[in-house]
Amino acid sequence: MSTPYPFTAVVGQADLRLALLLNAVSPAVGGVLVRGEKGTAKSTAVRALSALLPHVDVVPGCRFSCAPAAPDPACPDGPHESGPGADRPARMVELPVGASEDRLVGALDIERALAEGVKAFEPGLLADAHRGILYVDEVNLLHDHLIDLLLDAAAMGASYVEREGVSVRHAARFLLVGTMNPEEGELRPQLLDRFGLTVEVAASREPAQRVEVVRRRLAYEDDPAGFAARWAGDESEVRARVVAARALLPQVTLGDTALLQIAATCAGFEVDGMRADIVMARTATALAAWAGRTSVLKEDVRQAALLALPHRRRRNPFDAPGLDEDKLDEILDGFPDEEPEPDPDPEPEGPDDNGGGDGGNGGGDGGGVPPQGGGPETGHAPDTPQEAPEAQPSAPQGGAGGAEQAAVAAAEPFRTKMLSVPGLGEGAAGRRSRARTAHGRTTGAQRPRGQLTKLHLAATVHAAAPHQKARGRSGPGLVVRKDDLRQATREGREGNLVLFCVDASGSMAARQRMGAVKGAVLSLLLDAYQRRDKVGLITFRGAGAELALPPTSSVDAAAARLEKLPTGGRTPLGPGLLKAREVLRIERLRDPSRRPLLVVVTDGRATSAGAVGGDPRELSGRSARLLAAEGVTSVVVDCESGPVRLGLAGALAADLGAPAVTLDGLRADSLTGLVKNVRTAVTHTASLNSVSRRAA
Repeated sequence: MSTPYPFTAVVGQADLRLALLLNAVSPAVGGVLVRGEKGTAKSTAVRALSALLPHVDVVPGCRFSCAPAAPDPACPDGPHESGPGADRPARMVELPVGASEDRLVGALDIERALAEGVKAFEPGLLADAHRGILYVDEVNLLHDHLIDLLLDAAAMGASYVEREGVSVRHAARFLLVGTMNPEEGELRPQLLDRFGLTVEVAASREPAQRVEVVRRRLAYEDDPAGFAARWAGDESEVRARVVAARALLPQVTLGDTALLQIAATCAGFEVDGMRADIVMARTATALAAWAGRTSVLKEDVRQAALLALPHRRRRNPFDAPGLDEDKLDEILDGFPDEEPEPDPDPEPEGPDDNGGGDGGNGGGDGGGVPPQGGGPETGHAPDTPQEAPEAQPSAPQGGAGGAEQAAVAAAEPFRTKMLSVPGLGEGAAGRRSRARTAHGRTTGAQRPRGQLTKLHLAATVHAAAPHQKARGRSGPGLVVRKDDLRQATREGREGNLVLFCVDASGSMAARQRMGAVKGAVLSLLLDAYQRRDKVGLITFRGAGAELALPPTSSVDAAAARLEKLPTGGRTPLGPGLLKAREVLRIERLRDPSRRPLLVVVTDGRATSAGAVGGDPRELSGRSARLLAAEGVTSVVVDCESGPVRLGLAGALAADLGAPAVTLDGLRADSLTGLVKNVRTAVTHTASLNSVSRRAA
């Protein structure tokens, strides 16, 4: 719809509104990361914010939005002559998940740069967003390299493009906002730390508030322009308050007491580094300016901590972000209250106070957050989870192995050895297996397919050199034509699909043993998170196998399913392998470039053929050989323990054409069996099994 939903008409979501408005008051806060389930108005609130930003005055014709009063001296479109500026609204620029580096930072015309020696530069989204908002929806799905570029530009206030000796710099100061659904995967801790503030949002469970959400949503759909007009007065009030807070911000004093409170809070919560202290100081200052005060109070420091620290407390990707408010109050109560300054015309202290007009919090109270749900007002379809509803535990299973036992806790995770897929892939960038990627070490050159992005200078010169006489070259310059250009081919690492096939039968049910198995799988999940893999989880027990977690980027979802995994019943190893084959077949159709790695966690016993029927051991061998014939790279984690070992997991590994690794052998510091590459281990394992069979 052409008429955006008003910011002040959004119901509830007080923390989200406050964080966005504080960044509008002080972009130096460092941006906002909005985390929340699907359908919680994340995108709507961000898109509505742009209407509250003051208009900007720009140099007419400047593609980089220079201010007439203080143009950027390094502007590629400069130098600019003095003169009147053109007034326009602040832009809100969206960065698509599939954007390239050139689309983000801009691109140089390499052909003109080489042949004519001119800086022919096409601005990217960073230039478009200068003095406005840069919005990244699903930021957790954006490539890490692009996130690094984005956050570096946000921190420095400038974008640098350097290609083959040609350098361009331009100003890039913007309000950065990212939204994400944690179900689809997490950001790396280093990147989380680079966002100034983080807000967790969820749909209200209050019936009255949900009714108000629906009422406003339907009213907006019926008459967008009329609905926006009814909130125009509230929008104007909030816009004026943002302008006033920006003007007051330089006058706000951050006293020694407030600084000590900030330092004590960050130290008390054991936050790494100093970025948290700086962000808290800037946020507390913005809170004071938003409240119309020129001094920072304890309440400002407390609110700043609630917005700036939760995401910096995470120690691993499975930790839920959060902050102990009782501990926060205990730390702050150790400091005396500062005397508030006299205020002849007090202002409310946050957007909860109606946020302009009746933009408050709650159902029917004019909450300043748009309707909950990523429907038409967001401009795109609602977020869709990448996992199926949680599988319900099967009924208790009898037979060999005993009845179902309650889930046991996982042992302490550890750092695992490197497991990789052999060969050279072309999948999504990651950190596991070798692949042709856009970033990495240069391995060769080729003619570009489509737009040239990474020039191989030596190969280009080599291609152009033999034709200089025929092209009439007379000066020192090299005559380069489009056919001479060569694209650099690069090798880096890709992320894989790591599919876990876990034996949860009675033979694995001994509590100490299953705890160790879960600890090993949890360790592999942590490794998959760090290497940017997709993960899936299949469990087999009783009468068959089930897909407990369809392939997803959310490793914490896999960890949650693993934690609840019960054990007991017979061991349908063959059906488990057939289920893995079916899942891999479907994923190959969905994402053919992402190569799979199957991790089978079992002791190798097969006591049930499930619904397939037949001999269980024969079925498991036939299923394993079928996977091997299809070229599926596998690893068997042998869970057999005790002084007497049957070696069944080793036989399964031979059928899969895979190495067998013990639980202890998975540890990176273990002295047994280093698994660096699956292919190198396959030959050794196959030869050992061949010798043992001949001896038998």
